[in-house]
Amino acid sequence: MIALCDATSFYACAEKSLDPSIRQRPVLVFSNNDGCCVALCPIAKRLGFKKFMPMFQMKDDIRKYNAVVRSSNYELYADISSKMFSLLNEYTDELYEYSIDEGFMRFDNTLSDEQWVQLGLDIRRALWRQLRIPIGVGFGVNCTLAKAANHASKKLPGFNGSAIVRTDQHKRHVLTQMELSDVWGIGSRLEKRLGAMGIKNGFQLAQQNPSKMRKYFSITLENTVRELQGEVRLSWDDVRPAKKEIYSTRSFGQRVSSIEELKSALVSHGEIAAGKLRAQNSVAGGIVLFAANSPHDDEAYQKKTFYTPFEVPTSDTRNIIGAISSGIGSLFVPHLRYYKVGVGLVDLKDSAYYQHDLFSQCTDNPALMNALDTMNARFGRDTVSFAAKGFKQRFAMKRNYLSKRYTTRIHEIPRIKC
Repeated sequence: MIALCDATSFYACAEKSLDPSIRQRPVLVFSNNDGCCVALCPIAKRLGFKKFMPMFQMKDDIRKYNAVVRSSNYELYADISSKMFSLLNEYTDELYEYSIDEGFMRFDNTLSDEQWVQLGLDIRRALWRQLRIPIGVGFGVNCTLAKAANHASKKLPGFNGSAIVRTDQHKRHVLTQMELSDVWGIGSRLEKRLGAMGIKNGFQLAQQNPSKMRKYFSITLENTVRELQGEVRLSWDDVRPAKKEIYSTRSFGQRVSSIEELKSALVSHGEIAAGKLRAQNSVAGGIVLFAANSPHDDEAYQKKTFYTPFEVPTSDTRNIIGAISSGIGSLFVPHLRYYKVGVGLVDLKDSAYYQHDLFSQCTDNPALMNALDTMNARFGRDTVSFAAKGFKQRFAMKRNYLSKRYTTRIHEIPRIKC
């Protein structure tokens, strides 16, 4: 049996977990530089707030409903996520951390449907009692049905945070109430194409011939259909495959206009992207750089892009910084006030299976990069970094509504007065 545990509105509920004074108020969490809303608590959703809207368009409703505004507090969220997965580990011997707020659990024991649902309620109760984080728990014989059960546990009437999809009766009851976009792996484009064939919900998709779906669409959709029918087609590695491209982008807290600051920012993003690249054991065949001002500024909007392939695919931060140094001149426009920059590593290949040719020399130093990653993982990001990034970065993101990092900063621990 597979279970998927998924926290509800994780960022917003994490803000509430250690601040009882805001638990009964709508909470909105905003992105880097307090730009747009990225998370809403259930209360805010019921009041009609929408995600991905810029703050200036929401100010009237924020005042009207006395909503709480928070900047993204990644340090707090990561620590609460770590504690959440530690608790989940107590219930299973095999846990797969799918994202910061989702985890798959595998169980080898045999229980009745009622016992599985009760186990989900026990897990849910433990998370709430110890962390004040609400979660939904869904059980299924494979990952896709566990995802459907999790959707039912949180979104469909008749469930109370725990659900199971195992029998044909379960599938019909849950999948008929799920739109195609609610089925794991079905995006908006695929939903439209399937809709044109008369397939409107998850149950109708489960009735399709898998081979036909592969012929007209892809093997990925075939696997989805087979899993909806009860087969096991996806392993942990298939659930979250390695990315084909890795990007690190961010807008500035204040505008940048010098080439030195622009390069410093790009190198910073290059370091981040390179770390992610090595984490998934890949090498990059090329690099994309971009820089742009804001379309809301007085100057005409300009976005410059630079691409260069690597002679030999690499995961070494030094080679990535070298490519940034070579491309900075193509991006920089004097007197332009830059608002956003980014670095993308593209044409990714698995480092374990990539075959180097005989005529191009690889300059990567895996031991050096491993030492750098190990030290930064142990002592915190940027403990060791490259001098090309500089030492004073004036473009740090703006977070005017940042909450306290209660669990990781000793001087920000809450004080309890008795």
